[in-house]
Amino acid sequence: MTKEKKFQLRQSAILLLTALIWGGAFVAQSIGMEYIGPFTLVGIRFLLGAAVLLPVILLQSRFRHREKAPEKHEGDGLATGGKTLITGGILCGLALGTASTLQQVGIGYTTVGKAAFLTAMYIVIVPLFALFGGKRVKPVIWLCVAIACAGIYFLSMPKGSIRLMAGDALCLSCAFVFAIQITLVDHYANLADGIRLAFLQFLTASALGFVLMLIFEHPVPDEILRAAWPLLYLGVLSTGTAYTLQIIGQRGLNPTIASLIMSLESTISTIAGYVFLHQTLTPRELAGCVLMAVSIVLAQLA
Repeated sequence: MTKEKKFQLRQSAILLLTALIWGGAFVAQSIGMEYIGPFTLVGIRFLLGAAVLLPVILLQSRFRHREKAPEKHEGDGLATGGKTLITGGILCGLALGTASTLQQVGIGYTTVGKAAFLTAMYIVIVPLFALFGGKRVKPVIWLCVAIACAGIYFLSMPKGSIRLMAGDALCLSCAFVFAIQITLVDHYANLADGIRLAFLQFLTASALGFVLMLIFEHPVPDEILRAAWPLLYLGVLSTGTAYTLQIIGQRGLNPTIASLIMSLESTISTIAGYVFLHQTLTPRELAGCVLMAVSIVLAQLA
């Protein structure tokens, strides 16, 4: 096995672990919403995620300082005064915070399985972003979009209706913003230190959540304590660990391949919703999931 092949397999394994953690996060998000509002949850989870990375960054800085002749970290972004790192962290954080907020609000109006599959639409959206870069999109991609739209219809709209339900529309919107976040991470992960980029991304997303919390919500400490376990899962594992793994795993990997692997979270979350929340899908909704899964796989193979 070549060195490049081993590298690709390692990066893919990292993103697979990311998808496993994210799949369980939908259940934690649903349970957390029983105690606190969506903006409070988003603010706290990303603050916890940043807190998880802080000691890692301090240790990283100490080891680098101890080196007698420290080598410059390739693509660190710190060598240019941190402008690349700061810009990337803020942009990725704004996209991540916006997408997570839309998703969190949407979960309150739909099941975790539907929310996960609709969020996975970023897999189809990411290749379409090539249009904005002046690249030609293959006809099969447009076929995938058509199949995905049919899947959305069966998954999200009642029989005989052409109106998208509120929670489903929010999750679709979050898929679009997540596609932006994935594209930004693909760009900045090769220009800045991954751990520091994730840290700034989390701080920005957390700040956005807390601003919205101060405007629209009034949480009390007792309610936050009741949501402690879901918040710990979301903050430590789903945010601090998984989003950092995303940045590390996407480095040097084709973004469409990366998005395909990460889309497995939708299947995992559907299983988790059935096991832990006893949520099921109707045959019509299952047909929609199958169509969306087909569109996702075809888009990546293309």
